[in-house]
Amino acid sequence: MTEHVVTLDLDGVTDKAGLMDRCARALDLPDWFGRNWDALADSLSDPTVWPQGAPERGLLVVVRNWRPYAEARPAEWRTAREVFAQAVDRTPELSVALALGGSS
Repeated sequence: MTEHVVTLDLDGVTDKAGLMDRCARALDLPDWFGRNWDALADSLSDPTVWPQGAPERGLLVVVRNWRPYAEARPAEWRTAREVFAQAVDRTPELSVALALGGSS
């Protein structure tokens, strides 16, 4: 059985608030999601809040169109990458992949 794939499209995201909104929408996070780095790390590491089917199959989050955000907010993007990496390290069923290619 293949992993459940979620696309996190960051096209047009210019700040942390936008990133958190996209994460909440793409991952269908609960209303109580705190929209901060710790809450994102906790949600990524908690299969009970993953989309339906993902806890049984594993979750692959594909991040697209991330380069403009990374260039506009390098410190925030560095933190986001650390959050993704930490969540993957502590949750074997989770994978996060940065899609390469054009940003258009």
